Amino acid sequence: MSHYLIQISFTAEAFANLVKKPENRLESVVPLVTALGGAFVGSWLSFGEYDSTAVIEMPDNVSMKAFKMRVMSSGNVSRFSLTPLMSFEDGVEAMKLAGNVTYAQFDGDVGD
Repeated sequence: MSHYLIQISFTAEAFANLVKKPENRLESVVPLVTALGGAFVGSWLSFGEYDSTAVIEMPDNVSMKAFKMRVMSSGNVSRFSLTPLMSFEDGVEAMKLAGNVTYAQFDGDVGD
């Protein structure tokens, strides 16, 4: 499964509802991840540009996109940033592959 870093910002209305009735929103998010074949790694409230950060595993990009669509359709999230993650082991494989690939060098006159 692939890992994804998710960063979200809540709407003002979502914050107002949470202040009126505090609750742990993970109780509804974790079952959604599981229903899509994924696994929840962890989540944290955060400061700055985003209000919450999470790491989840999903079987594929289609499942991840479905998760994002479902979360955004709730109306409680104004921003949803998604970063696919790669293990260091896969990164070393990418380094090896990059070392074996050649490409054309340009002399600065691109398009001539």
